[in-house]
Amino acid sequence: MKRLIECVPNFSEGRDPAKVDAIVASMSAVAGVYVLDREMDADHHRCVVTLAGEPDAVAEAALRGVGKAMELIDLNVHTGAHPRVGAADVIPFIPIHGVTIEDCVALARRVGKEIWSRYRIPVFFYEAAATRPDRTNLENVRRGQFEGLRDELKRNHERQPDIGEPKLHPTAGVTVVGARKFLIAYNVNLNTPDVGIANKIAKAIRYSSGGLRYVKSMGVELKARNLAQVSINLTDFEQTPMHRVYEMVKREAARYGAIPVGSEIVGLIPKKAIEMAADYFLQVENFSPEQIFENKLESALAGMPADTGAKEGKLAGLARPFLEAVAAPAATPGGGSVAAFAGAMAASLGQMVAGLSRKKKSQLSLVDKLSDALEDMRRTAEELTVAIDRDANSYDDVMLAFKLPQGDAGEIKWREEAIQIATRAAAEVPLEVANRTVALFERLGQLAAIAAASMKSDLDVARLMAAAGAKGALANVEINLDGIKDAGYATATRERVSALRERLGETRTINA
Repeated sequence: MKRLIECVPNFSEGRDPAKVDAIVASMSAVAGVYVLDREMDADHHRCVVTLAGEPDAVAEAALRGVGKAMELIDLNVHTGAHPRVGAADVIPFIPIHGVTIEDCVALARRVGKEIWSRYRIPVFFYEAAATRPDRTNLENVRRGQFEGLRDELKRNHERQPDIGEPKLHPTAGVTVVGARKFLIAYNVNLNTPDVGIANKIAKAIRYSSGGLRYVKSMGVELKARNLAQVSINLTDFEQTPMHRVYEMVKREAARYGAIPVGSEIVGLIPKKAIEMAADYFLQVENFSPEQIFENKLESALAGMPADTGAKEGKLAGLARPFLEAVAAPAATPGGGSVAAFAGAMAASLGQMVAGLSRKKKSQLSLVDKLSDALEDMRRTAEELTVAIDRDANSYDDVMLAFKLPQGDAGEIKWREEAIQIATRAAAEVPLEVANRTVALFERLGQLAAIAAASMKSDLDVARLMAAAGAKGALANVEINLDGIKDAGYATATRERVSALRERLGETRTINA
């Protein structure tokens, strides 16, 4: 599958379909970009468009959308219920497949610079792309909205944009660009019209008030239905899943004599979020995403057959493509990819241990902790799976840099700089893998205290695999450091390597 990202630009226009059509048309004209969804809200005076495709194509589509919004929207005459600071108000990039959040941060920064270059619209960065901690939260960036920000920029240096001049575009304001994980807009309806109860529940569950991490929420009155609603934005469904949010809403509602009577999802939702909820609520024993028909079909269409016949078992058939790729007489995938794969296997085995343990009567009092461990292992396995290709790609980039021409002094200098940049990147990827696998090694040790006793041997194997992945990744860091001329960076990185080895229980001395 190709590298895929999602982008969900929010534009300050929700009442004129012709203008929204023009904005969407400007973005959909980019080859390789798919417009998956569009929603308009007249009260909010806002539209939300969902794009997907390869990173460069989606970035160009977002840029064209910003330009078209600048042509069509004048914030000086714009009013609506939703906070806004720009005609193209918010442009978030979300990793979907073969792309990391770090890749989306780099893309957001590039798009932000290009917005200023093309349109002279100042840019703020938020969420993972934020340049300052106080700008991580979008609400902080949008404080005061268009009018308030316009006045404050004249006197408050702390509100200056990250890119561009310290004043708003006269009609388009500013644009806030960021990188984040998939956001789920998830609302729970109550059997009461009392919005005060919904507000109390929202306060109890949202992170800013001491509630669940990655939850933003508020109470809303649904006059047409005579109901109150807890409106929720879930910013990281893997760490705080939907089912946990629903259960807490249900528990808090009971304190006020209310119950949920339904819930709704606004916009699109990842299939994985539904799988996680199904696993929790149905308590299906040994549940795996591979049991879902569409997942199995996608795997088959991608060239990984679900049934390889009598001569080769199902598991061997699934493993063989990667093993054959490693065995092939080519530099990649190599040791770094294998180290990441070992870590991913360890995390997957940890998922199995946590998943089976929470089904056992002897562990009923530990179900919540085991569910947390299961989600943690699942997230780590996914991150390390992505790192398999990232490591191979980083080494390929080094080889490409060495193949650059070196005819004159300028080409020689350019080639050497390219080699240094690529080599440093090739050290960073296994260092990330090492950090994750060492942390995984430690978490697997903690899991032993709550897992079923019958799972001990599986946990032992998982820890051995995690340690192997970590040691392999660290070996790859060290060999790349030998080619880096920045002595300060190399020394600091070797110190990080030594600290990680100590956490694994190693005493090996790292030569400077």
